[in-house]
Amino acid sequence: MNAALAMPYGMPEASARDDAETVLVRRAANGDTRAFEALYRQHIGRVFGAIVRLVGGNEARADELTQEAFVRAWQRLSSFRGESAFGTWLYRLAVNTALMDLRSRAGAEALEDALPEHDTLAGADTVMRHATQLELERSIAKLPPRARAVLVLHDVEGWRHEDIANELGMAVGSSKAQLHRARGLLRRHLGGAS
Repeated sequence: MNAALAMPYGMPEASARDDAETVLVRRAANGDTRAFEALYRQHIGRVFGAIVRLVGGNEARADELTQEAFVRAWQRLSSFRGESAFGTWLYRLAVNTALMDLRSRAGAEALEDALPEHDTLAGADTVMRHATQLELERSIAKLPPRARAVLVLHDVEGWRHEDIANELGMAVGSSKAQLHRARGLLRRHLGGAS
């Protein structure tokens, strides 16, 4: 069978997009600010979306951290080795920027928040499915910082518990417990909102 025929439809376009991004990254790494601006425009939405969730919906703080993340990306662009897609590298850098901010503020808020142990409500899953996006975002924003970070990284961004534990400096079991508690708090909050 011809290898070209086995390739799913649309793959060459994705490759062309990847190649175009690689050219932009190379140009930006050589100091081309227009190339970096193009990369910024390509990735600003995803980066800001992740950061705003991590900081509990505080858009002003998310704006600051997003800009900080892009400044760091510009400064570290020469260290980008291309082992992953540029978007993946940038996204990880941005999430780490937000997590460092959460850790630095943790002293005042105590990252190991005291959370209630019971967290189930009858029909909570149904309530969560019917919650509007705005209600969900507001509920996530009300979660304690560590629980919010674990929930966003695991359920929204798709991180594994091992990676979350490593980034947040906790045991894998603590990451799982924080996720369980965060989901319970969401169920309670969304169940009370209906």
